[in-house]
Amino acid sequence: MALHVADHPLLHDIMARLRDRTTNCEEFRTLAHRISLLLVAEATRDIPTVAGTVETPLETAAARRVSARVVAVPVLRAGLGMLQAFLDLVPAAEVGYFGLERDETTAVARRYYEKVPPRLGEAVVFLLDPMLATGGSAAMAVDGLEGMGARQVRLVSIVAAPEGVARLQEASPGVEIYTAALDRGLNERKYILPGLGDFGDRLYGT
Repeated sequence: MALHVADHPLLHDIMARLRDRTTNCEEFRTLAHRISLLLVAEATRDIPTVAGTVETPLETAAARRVSARVVAVPVLRAGLGMLQAFLDLVPAAEVGYFGLERDETTAVARRYYEKVPPRLGEAVVFLLDPMLATGGSAAMAVDGLEGMGARQVRLVSIVAAPEGVARLQEASPGVEIYTAALDRGLNERKYILPGLGDFGDRLYGT
């Protein structure tokens, strides 16, 4: 498994504002969209393309177009905050959904909903989950996708904890992780430190 921690001045600036406890819900959504754009660009850097040509107003030019079938799978509900950015950059992407809910007492996730496109084995599948904390939810989602035939899965997270990275590496060594920040670790409640709080709550104002 490969871990990719994106490094870009604009990304660092957005992350600082996402972490800020005074950032309101409206601004948080905008920032989540912007940082997701940067991460999706990084995570799709090496997807397959095919050579061709295009007619400019002046002449024929060489061109390359994406040739891979791409599927985006946000983890409900927080992953929805990353989906529009993905579709802005890859408008032809197909979309699936995974519903995972974490028990706040045990920090163990349960799978309650799934709806994904068919023939996942033919696609590059991007799992969108903004917080990789214990890794339990991500490992469960990846296991579910692989059980439905996916062979290429990439996880796109905004913040990751070393514990989550290690758990996912052990459970699914072939998965690549793309994140904007690898934080220090988890507290006793399994929240990422320094983190940015509960992503879904800050995104939706709940």
